Order: sequence, then structure tokens, then C-alpha cells
Amino acid sequence: MTDSADQAQIEAATAYESLFVPALFQQWTASMADAARIQAGQRVLDVACGTGVLARHVARRVGTGGTVTGLDPSPGMLAVAQRHAPAVDWRRGTAESLPFDARSFDAVVSQFGLMFFADRTQAVREMMRVLVPGGRLAVAVWDSLERNPAYAAEVDLLTRVAGPAPADALRAPFMLGDRQVLAKIFEDAGVRPIEITTHAGIARFPSIRVVLEADLRGWLPMVGLSQSEETIDRVLAAADQALGGQVSQVDGGIQFVLSVHIVSAEKTD
Repeated sequence: MTDSADQAQIEAATAYESLFVPALFQQWTASMADAARIQAGQRVLDVACGTGVLARHVARRVGTGGTVTGLDPSPGMLAVAQRHAPAVDWRRGTAESLPFDARSFDAVVSQFGLMFFADRTQAVREMMRVLVPGGRLAVAVWDSLERNPAYAAEVDLLTRVAGPAPADALRAPFMLGDRQVLAKIFEDAGVRPIEITTHAGIARFPSIRVVLEADLRGWLPMVGLSQSEETIDRVLAAADQALGGQVSQVDGGIQFVLSVHIVSAEKTD
């Protein structure tokens, strides 16, 4: 990878940390740590850690007597994670082939990564493999698009203005919203029993325009679907009308409802 490519990844990850983390992702960290029953002194692995918001929360819970390892395939994400929490052990790798011995961790967590794993069942098997007997697994995914109506409205807008490919890319994070589909991944991995709980949250952004620009200039280029300035301008021109019914005005910006599933399980052998 060239230096310029490295820098582009770091810039994208920096934008992700500054915008998406406070607006969308930070609010679930306590619920995830609770689902994994994380306690002081434990060894915890965060799979698909991104810029490390969940790992940072977990590190505060385990304290100086515990350890936290964050794993992600993106060097840009890991560079930003290292900047924010140098005490965490950041590793590059994939969920389907975790570079750790069996029974290495007391808890494994993964927040909003399962949807994008190449082999979700294998990833779940791997996360269970590295747990000690009695260890806990907690995995968060977005609920269905219909239960996240602001994003459903954005998908409809992109379909009309930008076409099916960018709309499908924005639809992808919500593909595991069906609880039966989600449960089958864990069943196929031999994980049972599991518990699936659904949690309501709130997204907070400075404006509707920022919501759209975050996806048009952030998310879509990250998945190889950069849009022309002409297309971006047309989407933004229609944004207020398309999403206005799904957001509430608050001091300093807008907010809208979110829905998330958290799957938890305990390793029994």
C-alpha cells in the first residue's frame, strides 16, 4: 500500500471517528459491555473494532488489571484507534481467522461488524473458539431498515436520484435486522442458547445535510462507490424534503430514532 493510500485511509477513519462515532456508535458501548458481563481484570477482544470506541469503553471497565485487544482489517482505522488509546493492543486481522489461541479471552465483543464479514458463521465460530469456558460473547447489528426509518427514507432518496448501487450500499448495514436470519447464523455456528435483545437509540447530527454528506462523501467512497459532485448536489437538494418527516429539530441540530439488536451467548465448554 502506498503512503498516499495509507494517508487516505487515515483521513477517512479520522472523519469516521469525529462524525459517526458520537452520532451513532458511542451510545451502544455500555449495553454491549453489559451484555458481555465485562468486569474488572478480564481479558477482552473487540472484533472489527474500527477506531476503537467500544474497546475504549471496555478498557475503562477492566481497569489496569485487565487487557483489551482490538482487531480490524483496516490499517487506517487502527492508526486512529492507536492515537486515541495507545494502551490497547491493536491488531490487524479478520474475524474469520482470528490470530489468537483458543481460550485466550474472558469476553469477545463485536459492534456493527457481523453484517460485513465474508463468512459470518465462521466468524462466530472463531469468536467462540478464543473464549474461555464460561466466557461471554456480545455482537451488535442494526435492526431492519424499516425499524430505522430515517435511513429507509435516505435509501429511497438515493434510489431515485443516485441509482440502485449506492442505495444498496446504504441498505447493507441493515441486512441482519430479521431476528430469525440473525439467530440462524449463531445456530449454524453451533452457538446455543443465545439471547437477542432489541435496543432503541437516538442519532444526533448537526443537520440533515450532514447525515447525507457523511454517507455520500464517507461511507460510499469507503465501499468503492464515490459519487459525482453533480449527483451529490442533486441528492442534497432533495434531502430536507425526503428526510424531514423522520427527524426532530433539537438545539444545535437534528435527531432521529435508531434500533439495534444485541446477540449474547455464553461458552459452555
